[in-house]
Amino acid sequence: MTFSGFPDEALVFYEGLEADNSKTYWTAHRASYDDHVRAPLQALVDELAPEFGTPKLFRPYRDVRFSTDKTPYKTHQGAVLHQDGTGLGSVYVQVSADGLLVAGGAWRLARDQVDRYRRAVGDDLQGDRLAAVVRALRDVGHEVEGDRLIRTPRGWPADHPRIELLRHKSLHGSQQWTPTDWLHTAAALDRVRTAWRAFAPLNRWLDENVGASTAPADRRR
Repeated sequence: MTFSGFPDEALVFYEGLEADNSKTYWTAHRASYDDHVRAPLQALVDELAPEFGTPKLFRPYRDVRFSTDKTPYKTHQGAVLHQDGTGLGSVYVQVSADGLLVAGGAWRLARDQVDRYRRAVGDDLQGDRLAAVVRALRDVGHEVEGDRLIRTPRGWPADHPRIELLRHKSLHGSQQWTPTDWLHTAAALDRVRTAWRAFAPLNRWLDENVGASTAPADRRR
């Protein structure tokens, strides 16, 4: 299947799900989800996979085991792509009633990764390089966010020139586009590709300076 845009029915499906997040609604509209949400998103990531890596579409079901919110379905459909052989950094796309969201970077870092991240930020060469990457993303309209400490991290001076970056425990960029005509055409693929290319320097910095966690699974938090 060639990607030709997300039809308006995809947005209508999620508007309905937001109003009635129930198995009854899902069962009655499952064909719309398959045809107008999942299939176009799969086509989009398949076309971009040669440049950006192996795609994975997330399950549409929420994990409600430890949540007070027991609504069973996600009100968006997301997909992540990760380059094989790289330790960290990925790109993400999500469609919902709110439109299209793209993102890139690292959403969660284990303790050993946070330690390596902060050492690299503290290094003048690599720290300045990351600061320039963040500025470039913001200059083209991306938000740069992530989990972060309110206070100064232990062992670092409060007046460090890159203290805001040092406070981060994860780092990613994103941009949200509200529904507009191009979302329903193949132009949406070009928008996603351009945004993901802008995230490449951030992912490359994370791969080179942080990498995959080497800590045992029970010591990563």
